[in-house]
Amino acid sequence: MPVMPSTTYHKYDVTDFCDIDPEYGTMDDFKDLIAACHERGINVIIDLVMNHTSSQHEWFKTAADYLKNLPEGAEPDALECPYVDYYNFSRKMQGGYSKLNDTDWYYEAQFWSEMPDLNLGSQAVRDEFDKIVDFWFDLGVDGFRLDAAKEYYSGSVDKNVEVLSWFNSMVKEKKEDAYIVAEVWADQNTYAKYYESGIDSCFDFSFADSTGTIAAVLKNGSASSYGKALVSLQDNLSQYSDSYIDAPFYTNHDMARSAGYYSGDDSENQTKIAQAMNLLMSGSAFLYYGEELGMKGSGKDENKRAPMYWSEDAASNGMCKGPAGMDAIKMKYGALETQENDGNSIYQFVKQTIKLRNEYPEIARGTVAFEKSVSDDKICVIKKTYGDSEVLLVYNLASESVTVDLSSVTFGEKGGSDLEVGGVLLTDREEATFQNGTLTVPGYSVVIMK
Repeated sequence: MPVMPSTTYHKYDVTDFCDIDPEYGTMDDFKDLIAACHERGINVIIDLVMNHTSSQHEWFKTAADYLKNLPEGAEPDALECPYVDYYNFSRKMQGGYSKLNDTDWYYEAQFWSEMPDLNLGSQAVRDEFDKIVDFWFDLGVDGFRLDAAKEYYSGSVDKNVEVLSWFNSMVKEKKEDAYIVAEVWADQNTYAKYYESGIDSCFDFSFADSTGTIAAVLKNGSASSYGKALVSLQDNLSQYSDSYIDAPFYTNHDMARSAGYYSGDDSENQTKIAQAMNLLMSGSAFLYYGEELGMKGSGKDENKRAPMYWSEDAASNGMCKGPAGMDAIKMKYGALETQENDGNSIYQFVKQTIKLRNEYPEIARGTVAFEKSVSDDKICVIKKTYGDSEVLLVYNLASESVTVDLSSVTFGEKGGSDLEVGGVLLTDREEATFQNGTLTVPGYSVVIMK
């Protein structure tokens, strides 16, 4: 979510693109954050809203005042008021437009009347964002999340791709290793096309949410369908870019939290394994804060953005109130202070998953092959290849322990019987075993073979 000044708690109605909202702190605080992150080898990307501004942004207020004072019958002139070209004004009411008070004019505002859409075809607007990017790069920012990229020109993939192509070229000329990830909330066939712009990543919506691939497989699907979906995704994205970096995620600030997706005796283990299914995908995997604890929150947006659950004590240091209007939420699992001392907690499972992801570069960077012959409704086996190195990931996506014969799997110069266990992710206390090519995988667990 953006950190710029805004009239709302969510900050997507930006009033100044080159400052920090006081609710988050000061510019000096931001500089300290950047420095502390960089000292730890952590890159920082920020949420950049190019689709619209706040109605309280000086650009819009100036343009609105100009139109209100325009003589009857006169046409707006960008030479008199440059900002009138920054937005999409019309004398006709259209879909997604709002009326400009005290005038006969309307303006595009696809999300909300107080968030007027910018005219990204305007060179003047693009020049503004060129300067905005310079401002944040000078502060040490490493890249950008681009909000609502499919609404730059609602309904036009080609025009949106052109905007992203311009932005990507402009950014990479300034900072070659800057990272750009776009939010294109659409089906996979649509957001795959956005890779033609040259940007690094698009969020992978097809695997996310309560109806996405991950949750669907765990609730009523086949484990093999997960492996097939990974290969299908890879084939789809590679049509449009040979340098794409997938951006898998499981939930975000617009979706119900995943702990509420499952019920019954297996719900905690399903919550855990779902995180592994996301975090072990190739690309730059994203984890929404609090998911590593199994936080709950659904319904209105404020509930999905509850404060981080550091402690069960609401008055404890570090706890905050959350957005106004948020409902009282009874958490299903313990706070961080509890889970970090429990070796079998969701937090410890996610922590171990990230550790293994970092330990094996094949996981994040590898090309996926689905091992159909040793997969079934309960077991999914995939091979990831990165350069000359390979790893095998064996997922048991059922509740009971399953035995799988890996002896037929070819693995470089090794046969399946010659493999070794390189890591395990267990949702319960039963251990995985491997002997003479036969692997026994406990329920809702993952074994990495090398």
